[in-house]
Amino acid sequence: MKIYTIGFTQKSAEQFFERLRQNGVRRVVDIRLRPSGQLAGFARKEDLPYFLRSLADNCEYLHLAELAPTKEILDGYRSGGAWADYEQQFQALMDERGIPEALDRESFERLPSCLLCSEATPEQCHRRLVAERLQAHWPGVEIIHL
Repeated sequence: MKIYTIGFTQKSAEQFFERLRQNGVRRVVDIRLRPSGQLAGFARKEDLPYFLRSLADNCEYLHLAELAPTKEILDGYRSGGAWADYEQQFQALMDERGIPEALDRESFERLPSCLLCSEATPEQCHRRLVAERLQAHWPGVEIIHL
């Protein structure tokens, strides 16, 4: 099973939707804490389902808040916290939330899914941490960062 990840910043709408379409993504799983923020542009929660249907071959949209960091964890990192601390706190949060056991693996197998966040690259983004956690617990997962 392939699990894709993508960030919307530093991408045009054309680049974003073409990457999804060209890779056969059938569902975008939004794992942002604030998917309706005014800085989200074309990736606002209210607009994204329409764009995915229209521009990405009828791709589905799903917001999974349980895969987002808490406001406290995010604010701590954004105010100058170390990435290692953020990663440790986020992993502990995933443990508390029972991830990935709380997720429906069959739906990820049935619909090629892409984890969405805002960061341009996955290196210091929680979407990479979520994808790696799924890979560690679900045999046969291949991660592809778009």
